[in-house]
Amino acid sequence: MTTQAESYEFQVETRQLLQLMINSIYSDKDLFLRELISNASDALDKLRLERFNDDKLDVDTSDLHIRIELDAQERTLTLSDNGIGMSRDEVVDLIGKIANSGTAEFMRQMKETQREDADTEELIGRFGVGFYSSFMVADRVTLVTRRAGQTEATRWESQGEATYTLEPLDDAPQGTSITLHLKPADPEDRLFDYTDPRKVREIVTRYSDFITWPIRMESLQVPVAEEGEEPAAPELETVNSRKALWTRPASEVTEEEYAELYKRISHDWNDPLETIRLNIEGTLQYQALLFLPERATANLFSPDAKHGVQLYVNRVFVMDDCEELVPTYLRFVKGVVDSQDLALNVSREILQQDRQIESMRKRLTKRVLQAIKGLAANDAEKYQKFWDEFGRVVKEGLLQDFANRDAILEISSFETTHDLGEDKKRTSLREYVERMKEGQDKIYFLTGDSRAAIENSPYMEAFRAKELEVLLLTDPIDEVWVDGLPEFDGKQFQSIAKGEIELDEAEENEREERKEQFAGLLTWMGEVLTEDVKEVRLSNRLTTSPACVVSDTGDATPTLVNLYKAMGQPIPQERRILELNPTHTLVAGLRAAHEARPQDPKLAETVELVHGMALLAEGTQPDDPARFVQLLATQLGESLNKE
Repeated sequence: MTTQAESYEFQVETRQLLQLMINSIYSDKDLFLRELISNASDALDKLRLERFNDDKLDVDTSDLHIRIELDAQERTLTLSDNGIGMSRDEVVDLIGKIANSGTAEFMRQMKETQREDADTEELIGRFGVGFYSSFMVADRVTLVTRRAGQTEATRWESQGEATYTLEPLDDAPQGTSITLHLKPADPEDRLFDYTDPRKVREIVTRYSDFITWPIRMESLQVPVAEEGEEPAAPELETVNSRKALWTRPASEVTEEEYAELYKRISHDWNDPLETIRLNIEGTLQYQALLFLPERATANLFSPDAKHGVQLYVNRVFVMDDCEELVPTYLRFVKGVVDSQDLALNVSREILQQDRQIESMRKRLTKRVLQAIKGLAANDAEKYQKFWDEFGRVVKEGLLQDFANRDAILEISSFETTHDLGEDKKRTSLREYVERMKEGQDKIYFLTGDSRAAIENSPYMEAFRAKELEVLLLTDPIDEVWVDGLPEFDGKQFQSIAKGEIELDEAEENEREERKEQFAGLLTWMGEVLTEDVKEVRLSNRLTTSPACVVSDTGDATPTLVNLYKAMGQPIPQERRILELNPTHTLVAGLRAAHEARPQDPKLAETVELVHGMALLAEGTQPDDPARFVQLLATQLGESLNKE
């Protein structure tokens, strides 16, 4: 059959769409190949399904595949498949016009996403227009297709302008072949040389590595010909791995294969610490293969660092670092999520508002927390490694994820005074509660810069003497979350550096007697320090130190105040409370001296020194360090002269 090609005009909307493509509104032109491969894969899937439903269909499905051929001299890239193909009417309906593909809606969203912060390249394919992305890289596109079970083929060609041509063909293989007559390479415009086999392989590996069907290209190794012989044509080889491990039964996947995939997507040299699989079926179908790393990356706490998992749709890569699927406190999690329901082109902006994404995020979060809980229960060594690296990050979730607070507390562990040996093992809150003494109704904790500083703090004295266990919280985040969480397992958290501490009801009568004895001293010291403290009182937490400074219940600690200041969010510092140890010789001597000579100005200076020493003991410093040093030197000198 020899028939002259007929010329047709595109619909108006289609012409507008082609102009958008040609003007390269998409920053990543490599996406054209992803779209063509995805279309070819769909065609192969449709052929297999049609052959299954119609056993009379005379087609060969034994070697379904996709092939990419490059011609550097002619500057063409040809992608072909032996799938379902198209009839002439289907070519006109699906390519010559896109009346059923939602072009108007596509055009509207394209206009809305014309902003610097919009990831518009992710919109390709959403409305069945992926084929038109070819015109980002090609001056002319030729398509030859023959539908399975039919004898006549169709040739379609266009330069991406107002018209296209259609021509019937007698002889063409089953399936579809698309030849792109490529534009000249322009690296400055990110228009690369797509006749370079290495560049094409790179795109295939990035976007289409897990496509079910083999993608074949000529081997990069040229066969060596014997002298006098014609060089043999390069052999074809499959360039995609097709190893979508998350789609295979767990029993068929080795640890080595998991490790290989993890290293590839995380760029980590180490094997993963733990592998997590998830397969959700129902109204929302997706699969996930997640990994807990063994070590934290250097930029784990960098605010500019990207995080998230790779998102695939039907094995086709959509985006790296999909932050919407993983909360920031689990930003160390690496892996792959493959959905059967999300549109390929869903942009990051839309993902943030998508109910399906929110549902997936919740399920993935719960599954990761369950995996960490499993490590804590079944593999103490692995859990210890994990918490050493990522515990600080996980605890951020106590401030961010109210729905999972209890689950996060369950998997958290803390240093404690229970184990003071060389190992200094952490303990869970559940273990702490199980070890609580009879009558104890609070979980005691103390925050500080280091374990050594906390252990040597005067706040610890009474708790050490009574062998009451205290959590030693040394991470900056600990200063924040402990004030926001009221309790665990019905037991309230209690800072031993805040409020009044009542450890022994049997000593109540003795404390009341001492309050009467020291009432005059306490009132007078409060007047001397009226600008520095809100109250001076006797302490129930000191046994060896003369004094300490504590915050009132509900007030921010100095460390928390400094933390907010460092973040550019200054908060006012409340006046604090000075507590005295009535059994200490300095305090007892000060009381006696005040009773004997209440007008002695040196006693007021001694009060300043007591307050300054209390501040130094907790790791802060007096408001006027120079005056403190001068007073201390003067009094020491006078005491030596008296001797």
